[in-house]
Amino acid sequence: MRILLVVLFMSLGFLLNAQDVSFNGVTYEIKKDRIFKDSVDVTDVLSVDEKAEIRAAFDKKMTQIAASEETKKRIEKAEKEQEKAEKDQKRAEKKQKKAEKALKKKEKAQSNFDKSTKKHKDAIKKYEKLKKKGKLSPQDEEKWLEKINKYKEASAKAKKKLK
Repeated sequence: MRILLVVLFMSLGFLLNAQDVSFNGVTYEIKKDRIFKDSVDVTDVLSVDEKAEIRAAFDKKMTQIAASEETKKRIEKAEKEQEKAEKDQKRAEKKQKKAEKALKKKEKAQSNFDKSTKKHKDAIKKYEKLKKKGKLSPQDEEKWLEKINKYKEASAKAKKKLK
């Protein structure tokens, strides 16, 4: 913002002094069709060739000022485009990070679901195996059924989080 203000004031200063032209070591001031030297009108005193040369120098100076202002505008435009590109890039990076985070969360949910399902199935297998061998007391059987029920609930919860 400061740079913009500095450029604006400098270009305003150039415009205010744009009417001053140095020719043959003498500074002339041009207002409309009149040529002044030290605030004295010398338009009638100068020859036609001198007037033409002074006007040519003035036109050249005005062209340079206009070109420099146009260059400044192009530079400002390029800077704005660069800032916009940087903002777009930051937005894209943010979006990518968000997508990666969501993918990681989904993978973790899938992993948790797989683990809880495996634990549930393993607990059922072990319970069935122990029951088949007759190694379960009524209290142990109750504990195993509670354990199996816990794994089933955990599996259902993990499935819900997966979706």
